[in-house]
Amino acid sequence: MRLYSIFVYLFLYIPIGVIAIFSFNAGRHASQFQGFSTQWYGKALNNPFVMDALQTSLTVAFFSALFASLFGTMAAVALQGIKGPVRTVFDGLIYIAVMIPGIVIGIATLIGLVTLFDLVNPAIAAVWPAGAAAPKLSMGMGSLIAAHTMFTMALVVIIVRARLAGMDRSLTEASSDLYATPMGTFRQVTLPMILPGILAGFLLSFTFSFDDFIIAFFVAGSETTLPIYVFSSIRRGVTPEINAIGTMVLAASLIMLVTAQILLRRGEKRKS
Repeated sequence: MRLYSIFVYLFLYIPIGVIAIFSFNAGRHASQFQGFSTQWYGKALNNPFVMDALQTSLTVAFFSALFASLFGTMAAVALQGIKGPVRTVFDGLIYIAVMIPGIVIGIATLIGLVTLFDLVNPAIAAVWPAGAAAPKLSMGMGSLIAAHTMFTMALVVIIVRARLAGMDRSLTEASSDLYATPMGTFRQVTLPMILPGILAGFLLSFTFSFDDFIIAFFVAGSETTLPIYVFSSIRRGVTPEINAIGTMVLAASLIMLVTAQILLRRGEKRKS
């Protein structure tokens, strides 16, 4: 089993290592290493199309992670007080949202948004003042943020629910005995206890949103995220610049994941 595990890890991580190594290639061909150089990192960072796509990805990832953390925490706290079959149903729906393939979520979100726009846009045009161009809802930054928020909110719910399940119920009961309001109990007792989970959920949501291609491909409209730009570029051939972009994205994602894990472990130590 050890040899099998080693083989699996090598199968998974050797291609990633090759991408990182060839991002320092001095040549123009991604498959032929012709010397060590960091020129492709400079070209990638000075490419205006890459910078625009990076800005779009960062904006979408930040706001979707922010909304997912806010709504996911609210949902987790609400579900913690529900018992019986109703809670089982909602738990199942949350885990299903995580397990559903991204392409299914992308297609469903696309169909849902197009249907919504077809209903809302005529209504806006009907009530808009005559002679003025009525605004029209369409695919773009808003649809990207909304789709990623719905997708990543389930992650936040699962993480925060785990923190809530490990809390000492006597703390909230003591707060109530001291005549604290429910909001005061949440602000002074519950929130500090679950804050590491919320921050970890934010970082994971940011990472998943920033790296997502499948869902973004369906709902981006005229916007171009960094994964969409990379996909469009490799259709013309893989260059060391693409390897450099992939390596930087990988490094940023690993930093986010490690930070989230550290926050969760610190939260566990503080709880114990």
